[in-house]
Amino acid sequence: MDETIRNREFLKCPDFSVEMEKSDQELKKPQPPLEKAAAGGIIELPAFGGAVTRADYTELLDIRRSERSYSDRPVTREQLAFLLWSVQGVQEIRGINRYAALRPVPSGGARHPFELYITVKNVEGLEPGLYHYLPLEHVGEKAAAVEFLRPIEDMDKTVTDMLAGQSWAADAPLVLFFSCLPYRAEWRYGQAAHRVMLIDLGHAGQNAMLSAAALGMGSCCLAAYDAARCDEVLGLDGKDEFTVYAVSAGFSRV
Repeated sequence: MDETIRNREFLKCPDFSVEMEKSDQELKKPQPPLEKAAAGGIIELPAFGGAVTRADYTELLDIRRSERSYSDRPVTREQLAFLLWSVQGVQEIRGINRYAALRPVPSGGARHPFELYITVKNVEGLEPGLYHYLPLEHVGEKAAAVEFLRPIEDMDKTVTDMLAGQSWAADAPLVLFFSCLPYRAEWRYGQAAHRVMLIDLGHAGQNAMLSAAALGMGSCCLAAYDAARCDEVLGLDGKDEFTVYAVSAGFSRV
């Protein structure tokens, strides 16, 4: 019960009448990068102007549902580009020191403390394997770039293991894995940053689901995953960067 009470307190907004330690931003320390640098070969994805098949907002809200049964129909590179852009794309960089990234999804203080990794099983023109999204490659443009990190051995089993035994998700042509680099938000908000980061994840998840619906696809947000296995597969240290969320997406089997 003590742990439950502590978790309830975490959900509450901090008491701003209580003086907090100064953040690293207030201490004039350098801000962390807005994007994790690419380590592999960069692959440009096409513009996605024609990818959206449903644009009525009322319809999107009405048809958005969690989809757990996926067909073998491949996702196009245009559809992938739109989905990635809608959850982490960069529309504009602001500030003399490139302080803030404006994106289609909101984030406290425009910190956007997440990186996006993709397990690709069935996307036209892309080799199956693990990819990393690079939104700063096309600031303000409706296009995207990814880097290919490596193949994934026995992908169905690996994705199932990453998602705590949810084997249905391994049928999806792609799964988005969000990692968190907490210092991006801690730099600005210090000890008050972590609750806001969880709120930001909710914004990203809803964008992902509405965008999938706009493409005629289904999706499912996943909060159950094997953190250690995810970090291992994604190549994260589990401390300064770690897995926090996943979203499967693809065309429905029915």
